[in-house]
Amino acid sequence: MRSRFSDGCPETGLAPVFLHSHLDFHSLNGRVSRAFVEPPVTAAEPFCRETERPDRHPHSIRMDMQTRNDLRNLAIIAHVDHGKTTLVDAMLWQSGVFRENEQVAERVMDSLDLEREKGITIMAKNTAITYRGTKINIVDTPGHADFGGEVERTLNMVDGVMLLVDATEGPLPQTRFVLGKALARGLPPIVVINKIDRPDRRINEVLDEIYDLFIDLDATEEQLDFPVLYTNARAGVALTDPDGRGRDLVPLFEAILEHIPAPTCDPEAPLQFLVTTLQHSDYVGRIGVGKVVNGVLRRNREVALLKPDSPPLGASLSQVYTYEGLNRVEREEVPAGDIAAVAGVDDIFIGDTLGDLPEPRPLPVITVEEPTISMVFSVNTSPLAGRDGKFLTSRHIKERLDKELLYNVSIRVEQAENRDSYRVNARGELQLAVLVETMRREGFELSLSKPKVITREVKGQLSEPMELAVVDVPEKFVGIVTEMLSSRRGKMTRMINNGFGRVRLEFEIASRGLIGFRSRFLTETRGTGILNALLVGYMPHAGEIAGRPNGVLVSDRDGRAVTYAIHHLQPRGTIFVNPGEPVYAGMIVGENSRSEDIRVNITKEKKLTNIRAAGSDEALHLIPPRRFTLEQAMEYISDDELVEVTPGAIRLRKMERR
Repeated sequence: MRSRFSDGCPETGLAPVFLHSHLDFHSLNGRVSRAFVEPPVTAAEPFCRETERPDRHPHSIRMDMQTRNDLRNLAIIAHVDHGKTTLVDAMLWQSGVFRENEQVAERVMDSLDLEREKGITIMAKNTAITYRGTKINIVDTPGHADFGGEVERTLNMVDGVMLLVDATEGPLPQTRFVLGKALARGLPPIVVINKIDRPDRRINEVLDEIYDLFIDLDATEEQLDFPVLYTNARAGVALTDPDGRGRDLVPLFEAILEHIPAPTCDPEAPLQFLVTTLQHSDYVGRIGVGKVVNGVLRRNREVALLKPDSPPLGASLSQVYTYEGLNRVEREEVPAGDIAAVAGVDDIFIGDTLGDLPEPRPLPVITVEEPTISMVFSVNTSPLAGRDGKFLTSRHIKERLDKELLYNVSIRVEQAENRDSYRVNARGELQLAVLVETMRREGFELSLSKPKVITREVKGQLSEPMELAVVDVPEKFVGIVTEMLSSRRGKMTRMINNGFGRVRLEFEIASRGLIGFRSRFLTETRGTGILNALLVGYMPHAGEIAGRPNGVLVSDRDGRAVTYAIHHLQPRGTIFVNPGEPVYAGMIVGENSRSEDIRVNITKEKKLTNIRAAGSDEALHLIPPRRFTLEQAMEYISDDELVEVTPGAIRLRKMERR
């Protein structure tokens, strides 16, 4: 039997001990559980504890860890739109969380309005189900890399992961990002291949791609020995054989109990509760959600709030919650190993530890990837400011951004050059767009600059973020897509033709090259192209990258757009406004068909006379204007332009109006 040497207990600083493999096996219902074969040692869950006996030797220790066989903590990770939230819905239904006649919205875990509109998960959320007497805490994580900070935090709460992959698309870039974080933490995986009912499924090839991905991410031999299940989440069916027939998700529940390790903890040790998520209640205020690593959480208990680089602060827990289904349920106490929530600590923040007052033991601070893109938020100074919104000043914007910092650890806010503007650093354009859209719906008005990448010095050389862009297009568009990405300094690294009429291309490209690319990409591929990107590192600065090829039509005066003027401007390019909409000097009202900007009078009316001639008043035919979503507007603008965002409108403008 081989042995493993530890560096000693990070909590107590006591001497190191040997752990032998034959001591780590534990019989569970007549079978050997993989959960107890040399569990990974992490700073968050120390395996050694001081003995609480008063007659012990000052330096003696004993293994006093307990295993919660009645509990499993699991995170579900997947790429966007691979069926993760739909599978959670089916698990909730089949575990008896809902009554048979209960009216429940589809994708019930996507509770935010923006999540339902966009069809993606933005905030990580947890729920709990019970199967055969075992409570299974499930964390539904975002699938988009821009919200990777949510995933990195929630992985601190779980003991294993379920990787969900589409049976046709296979593992995509954002799957790689989240899976890499999970494997690096030593979490054991279960692989689920979903959407096996698709006619173009390619299960064997996708499974080979998953194995390749695990090998690329340096998975251990134990992690490579993952179980594989095949599901149709919409039908609520799980199979161990893709050609078999099933009726329910029982094989999936059984795999979770067998392959996800039960949490190990020491309920007699001093309390350690790591806060990974913050929520808010109108009744009890700020709520901290996390995992009880050791000890017991008790209601009305006095605890120590441990912040980095600060002395312990006293606090009292007014409420203690655990999760049952979709609900937070009040409890008098929550034992170690479970996911819980606490209220009553006003100063609690993500990454803080709640510990015992007599013996505070802080856990390692949560770290997330650094931001790669920035945008300047400033006061809306257009002539139309104040017509829609309630919050207009720089003070309002600063207070709202400070509030966001409490709940979102992956963004940074700093003062910009202008006194009334703030630079917000984030993980990607989508994360910024979600923040702005949320503020817009709350009644804010603001102006946004063009997103810019955050450069850094690497070995004395100016470097910028590099992304892996995975493009899925019909065969006939391969040429034009390759040409567009190559002109933006992209380098093709892989090309796969699966024989279904679509081709997958992989490019390494500077993040700058993808800003403003998406809208043109969809136009050139007639809306049939799929683009996914993932930050993979930093590269030497790529030099100048061509931006928007067309100039814009800029209004030269205040007023309202007129049908007559729009009709005569249509030959010059694409119009962005409808007749009757208010415009002002400096507002962008269209795109020029040439490369230069043009000042135009879009308020010009037809001169009326007393003379009428047959045929002179021809009908005016207008082409429907091009309208921008917030993300499209952010991508479209150039360095000297702004996006004006109000609750009722999204407008483009020049920084200098005249």
